[in-house]
Amino acid sequence: MQLLPEPVRRLAAWCAVALLVSGVVYIGIRLCVEFRTAVTPVLLALLGTALLRPFYRRLVNARVNRSVAAGLTCVAVVAVVGGAVYIVVAALIDTGDEIVASLRDAAEGVAEHFGAAGTSLEDLASNSRELLTRFGGTAASNVISGVSVVGESIAMAILALLLVFFFLRDSHRAVATLRSVAPRGTADALEAMARRAFRAVEGFMRGTTLIAFIDATCITVGLLILRVPGAAGLGALVFVGAYIPYLGAFISGAVAVLVALADRGFVIALWALGVVLAVQMLEGHVLQPAIQSRTVQMHPAVVMLTITAGASVAGIVGMLLAVPLTAAAFGVAHELRERYAPSLPSDS
Repeated sequence: MQLLPEPVRRLAAWCAVALLVSGVVYIGIRLCVEFRTAVTPVLLALLGTALLRPFYRRLVNARVNRSVAAGLTCVAVVAVVGGAVYIVVAALIDTGDEIVASLRDAAEGVAEHFGAAGTSLEDLASNSRELLTRFGGTAASNVISGVSVVGESIAMAILALLLVFFFLRDSHRAVATLRSVAPRGTADALEAMARRAFRAVEGFMRGTTLIAFIDATCITVGLLILRVPGAAGLGALVFVGAYIPYLGAFISGAVAVLVALADRGFVIALWALGVVLAVQMLEGHVLQPAIQSRTVQMHPAVVMLTITAGASVAGIVGMLLAVPLTAAAFGVAHELRERYAPSLPSDS
């Protein structure tokens, strides 16, 4: 090894470190995928705890018992989420037929303008029931599997809610527990990294929720003014999509414009596109800098790669978890840089 030049030895050392870290990360990801039924509720509970902790703290500061405060927080979550789901489902049921009819009209319009190319779209819309019947046998063969997936999802949701209760109630013990299991001499650094990571996730969840609410409200109001069918359901889609940065906004905005084009024509579709673009500009130039200025900022390219990686590992759940977990990792990296970077020049 001494026969190699110094730059080659350094490159070999960095390659060995990169391979070791990559191997550990890969094994960790594979273990998380294998035990996803237990890991996913824990991660969702951490995100929920980061979002609900301010409300819980207010109850505790009002001298409410910790267990009662955590229970009230979880009940409030169930009420809000259940009410929101009911409103969205009711809105989609009320306007679903109208949206489907609008999309069918759009297919017929394309058929009139583009001839044979558009006829295929019209045939696809008119024969959708036949297509569903044709593939019904395959779908029916997977009914048991589908039921098991639904049952697994419900079980994970219940477990995540219970974990949110315990995480909130026992949050004051988290630091002491972390310090007790930390190796000797690393307790302060480990506590600082944990706090930095949690603050990053907390800031992301609170900021994203507020931004999602503002985006959904503005787009819903704009679609109502334009009399686009299903405005409430489309606004709910915008709210949910906001938790998947960039990609969610693009998909939900495209659906809103498509529905406007199908039902109200080209001019109204342009107005709907203007509303969507105006809201996105408001988010990118005003809301993001003002609301999430204290959280970890990531380049859009990093966000897109993170979402893609999360989707490849765990599907939609991976897309939802990818960005906050990456924000936590960036927070830990920044804490390490602030702690150890100043000492590097003196060691060389």
